[in-house]
Amino acid sequence: MKPTKILSLIAVLAMTVLPAMSASREIYPDPAQAKADVAAALKAAAATHKRVIIDFGGNWCGDCRVLDIYFHNPENRPILESNYVLVHVNIGHMDENVDIAEHYGVPLNRGVPALAVLSDKGKVLYSQKSGEFEKMRSMQANSVTSFLVQWKPTKPGCSVTMVTC
Repeated sequence: MKPTKILSLIAVLAMTVLPAMSASREIYPDPAQAKADVAAALKAAAATHKRVIIDFGGNWCGDCRVLDIYFHNPENRPILESNYVLVHVNIGHMDENVDIAEHYGVPLNRGVPALAVLSDKGKVLYSQKSGEFEKMRSMQANSVTSFLVQWKPTKPGCSVTMVTC
């Protein structure tokens, strides 16, 4: 089989089988938990010197489910777990936790999933403004890899010439 056909087959499987596997899992908890979950994530990040990723979305959102699959794939999971505290904020049907999204500068009207990245001290480092991840189903996992690498914290003592950071 030609490499392009193999890649096409893999893409089709990823877009059909993987979301179906994730569909049975509740990614986004009850909307009422959001403030406590964000507070707990900030506390954990401060203790571990990791960054916080706030993922705004809903269990009804197929693109949100694909993002979660990509976050936890074998390439991205180690980057995510060693550098970030991930918190999922349920936005209901664009009518819950809107205040939290606004607080972190994320316009939900641009689509979900929508992300914000915070420092270990809670400072907003990035807030999604233009629906960058809104069409996750048509994006590749390496777009999430690039995002995670771009926003991960710099380890103390690391420099551009060190490759083990």
